[in-house]
Amino acid sequence: MKFGGTSVADPDAIVRLIDIVRQQLTKGAPAPVVVVSALAGVTDRLVSIAQLAEEGAVERAAAELQSLLERHIRVAAAVTSVSRDGVLADVRHEFDELIGLVHALAVLREVSPRSRDAVLAVGEVVSSRIVSAAFEDHDLPAAWIDARSVLVTDAEHNAAAPDMEATCARATARLAPVIGGGRIPVLGGFIGATAAGITSTLGRGGSDYSAAIFGACLDVAEIQIWTDVDGMLTADPRIVPQPRLVPQLSFAEASELAYFGAKVLHPSTILPAVAKNIPVRILNSRRPLNGGTLITADGAPANGQLTAIACKRDVTVIDITSTRMLMAHGFLRRLFEVFERFGTAVDVVTTSEVSVSVTVDDTRRLDAILDNLHTFAEASCERDMAIICAVGENLRADATLFARAVTSLERIPLRLVSQAASRRNITFVLRDADVPHAMMRLHESFFR
Repeated sequence: MKFGGTSVADPDAIVRLIDIVRQQLTKGAPAPVVVVSALAGVTDRLVSIAQLAEEGAVERAAAELQSLLERHIRVAAAVTSVSRDGVLADVRHEFDELIGLVHALAVLREVSPRSRDAVLAVGEVVSSRIVSAAFEDHDLPAAWIDARSVLVTDAEHNAAAPDMEATCARATARLAPVIGGGRIPVLGGFIGATAAGITSTLGRGGSDYSAAIFGACLDVAEIQIWTDVDGMLTADPRIVPQPRLVPQLSFAEASELAYFGAKVLHPSTILPAVAKNIPVRILNSRRPLNGGTLITADGAPANGQLTAIACKRDVTVIDITSTRMLMAHGFLRRLFEVFERFGTAVDVVTTSEVSVSVTVDDTRRLDAILDNLHTFAEASCERDMAIICAVGENLRADATLFARAVTSLERIPLRLVSQAASRRNITFVLRDADVPHAMMRLHESFFR
């Protein structure tokens, strides 16, 4: 059971979390593994504190840290028993170490990826300590376990990849006995450590990923992602008013929607679950009686319709043109080696006889990429673009759905249109300013 930042944001939220877990236990289920994120907004503030340290702004960083410490002490009010003194001591100890680290980084005016991970990890370490103590406070036997002692990763700091074999061995050795003893293991998500014991993080949104990794290692019956929405929706409610809940969808559909902008689920989350064919359920911690969304291997085709629509904003289109490409082998290899060299992922690709168009959402190395492309082709870019992805297993069986999707956008200028070989999604690239109108048109066409 993974609980996001809004599910641990304050004492009331933590009490709701405890009630949800208690209900799970009254159903006769074994003790769940509980994975928690940092308190809502804390990771963003820790990112800002790391930036202040890099700028040498010692006093501002110290003020921010003091404010965060006071907030965590207020949230620890969820613990009222004798364990309160212990958890407060733990919270202060973690912040004392963080204050010392940030001060040292501010003196150096340098924050390496490794140091940044050490700063960001504190959010999950402290929140999980508070939640573990709150369980004990409410007569639910729990055990706080430092996630860094279980989740083993590589040394790609800020976006580490798990070593599944080593992690599963540790999960079996350290989590399984706790569960077998009837206690609830409580861990922070998002964080791990290298084989040498250096703190690492899985990247933003990685708490979902942590939960799926632990769930896969322990071969659990279900992985639950508790958040502040009812489940996966047919569209982003910030763009389309009153979208519908998607009660069930496939692993493949969920992957497409997560990758192309559905914020409910982290794109990597379901990979360990897919490997073990473990169902993933998305639920609302504020409305725990709602059924949520169930993600399974096969899903449930939505009555001949699409399953959902997602969008990714702030995308850049890069056009590469060269007559050398005509009937020539090796051109595409050379082209994509440029993106590999600068560590930039490509989302959408379309080709013709003499041109290739790709989309990227990471533009930090865009100038260098264009410079390298110019050595063997003409290259230009267009910013302020977006991707809309219409997803559904039914696209594979009903060719008319593609026609309906394109027709619904007939008056909106489309920059690129693509359908993947899996025929599970249709991708439209268009101006970012046209996204609200296009999303409304698509949603009205398929979910009216």
